[in-house]
Amino acid sequence: MRRPLTPVWLAAPSRFANISQAAARAVVALLALLLTTTLSALSAPPQNTDTAIYAMIVEGIRNGGNYYAVTADALRAGGYPLAPFTAFRLPTLAVIEAALPSIAVMALLYLLTAAVAVACYGRIRPVVKTRTARAAVALLLFASLAPLLQPSLAPLPDLWAGLAIALSLAIRRRGRYVDAVAFGLAAAVVRETATLYLIVMLAFALAERQRREALGWATALIVAAVILAIHAYAVAQVIKPLDDMVFDWTGLLGFGAFVSAAVSATALAWLPLGLAAPIIGLALFGWATWRDPLALRALATIILVALLISVFGTEETPHWALLVTPLLLSGLVFVPDALRDLIHAALDSRRITVTRIIR
Repeated sequence: MRRPLTPVWLAAPSRFANISQAAARAVVALLALLLTTTLSALSAPPQNTDTAIYAMIVEGIRNGGNYYAVTADALRAGGYPLAPFTAFRLPTLAVIEAALPSIAVMALLYLLTAAVAVACYGRIRPVVKTRTARAAVALLLFASLAPLLQPSLAPLPDLWAGLAIALSLAIRRRGRYVDAVAFGLAAAVVRETATLYLIVMLAFALAERQRREALGWATALIVAAVILAIHAYAVAQVIKPLDDMVFDWTGLLGFGAFVSAAVSATALAWLPLGLAAPIIGLALFGWATWRDPLALRALATIILVALLISVFGTEETPHWALLVTPLLLSGLVFVPDALRDLIHAALDSRRITVTRIIR
């Protein structure tokens, strides 16, 4: 059996340390395919988030309006369809922001972002062993989180839900899940698509036979479903017969749309898209290489959101990527050791020589 290489950055070998040569070559081929596929972002249609409509809704509630009536008027004015009911975001964030001054909203955003940075750094730091690696972790978190601290993005529910998901993942430990469930539920109550994260966590808890934890995630999922049902009923009360009800559920923009959206939501937006897109692919690869329950949960969540955007996203929905971009780039810290292990295994040319000694 081939001995694993001594890790350069990590405290323990990557998932590919003891992989066979055939399996390593298969993974190399898949990685090459992934990186090539990310370049489809170059042909993805231009995407633009209409953040003004979210700010308009908050302002309407501040002036005494009802959330559902204000949102319906804003959607009509913008020429957006009012169906299905998910065209109306859950009112949680808009109502909270309308009740607070703008400076308080930004202070909360800074505090939550700082909490995510501290929790994620604290979670990853023990698995890296060099100062360079620790500096890389800090830099990657900065590149993921700093672009989120813009007042224009504060009304976006996806932003707050993504931060809550990242914090939930970072603080979750085996046997310690209550806080993680609470933040996961908070994400789903702010943005309904965050229920994908609850489903991922429930599935892993069941797979690992963590019955109490599974019960916690199942309870959160039920609460989120009930809230969503109430929301759907409230939306139905403000729909008028002449409202535009046409919504194309099959955007089918492809994987490139997710990559483009992820790039634009992080500091990678400063790089040419042809260079930044493969970095997103490497980040996904990095999450697949870390031998930790957190890594697979993060990877599964990212993949589900990528599928959501690839199949159902439109030119107006790049902000959906905010559900996972707070943690996405951190996967890059695992790439150097993983690539080294993978290439070493793929190029392994050892020969076994059998010598017979006759006495």
